[in-house]
Amino acid sequence: MSNALTAEKNTMPIPVITDDLNSYLAKIANIDLLTVEEEQILARRLRNDEDLDAARQLVMSQLRFVVHIARTYKGYGLPMADLVQEGNIGLMKAVKRFDPDVGVRLISFAVHWIRAEIHEYVIRNWRIVKVATTKSQRKLFFKLRSAKKQLNWFSQEEVEAVAADLGVDAKVVVEMESRMHGHDSAFDAPPGASEDRVSLSPSESLFQDQDDPSMILEREDGRSNSHDGLAAGFEILDDRSRTILQRRWLEDEKSTLHELADEYGVSAERIRQIEKAAMKKIKSHLMAA
Repeated sequence: MSNALTAEKNTMPIPVITDDLNSYLAKIANIDLLTVEEEQILARRLRNDEDLDAARQLVMSQLRFVVHIARTYKGYGLPMADLVQEGNIGLMKAVKRFDPDVGVRLISFAVHWIRAEIHEYVIRNWRIVKVATTKSQRKLFFKLRSAKKQLNWFSQEEVEAVAADLGVDAKVVVEMESRMHGHDSAFDAPPGASEDRVSLSPSESLFQDQDDPSMILEREDGRSNSHDGLAAGFEILDDRSRTILQRRWLEDEKSTLHELADEYGVSAERIRQIEKAAMKKIKSHLMAA
């Protein structure tokens, strides 16, 4: 078959994936598959001449297979259109690296790249908090579901059996199972939620007014202003009134009315009257400031 004849196949542009996945599937269903000879010719044109049209035809010929692989990941609750799009990115990377002289079909070579891109997407988006961060966790993440024979938690024997089968530490199996059983929660309660639902939301239970930076600053400013005002109020008092207030309220070992009365040679009732008058004078000063 000639290069010219090969170039006539799959002349349409690569379909764009939208939310209407059925429309995309209908378009790629009409794309012709390539024979071994056609695939070899196009791959050599891409490798030797950097023929982008040849690359397009190679990609187009495998779009249906990408959808087939993407459907095996639908159990993770992610949009199928996004899974297919990520798989297509992997396919394009495979086409760029495909060597027609190795002796394998493009799809056999591309499977690894397609799955790798979908894996990366699932790991990034399956949960807000990443469930797999190490190599062994990533390996276990995609195999644990098929390894579980029931919905209950693993027994210790089952944990050890899965760990041996997958070649990971038993602790990794337990940790991953715990992560996969968890779920994400919205920080704020949904609009229109009941008071009980609102009170149980993380935004209500994890955030308190006393931890609000603006509230902390306001309290600090309030204390500072109070201290400054109190110090200024003390300045307007006579020495006796100032001493009585200080010894009655500001010292660690506070003096009693009778102790001060004996010291100043007056009655305890007179000390109380001086104290009351001094406090009233300070209050008036603070209100006028």
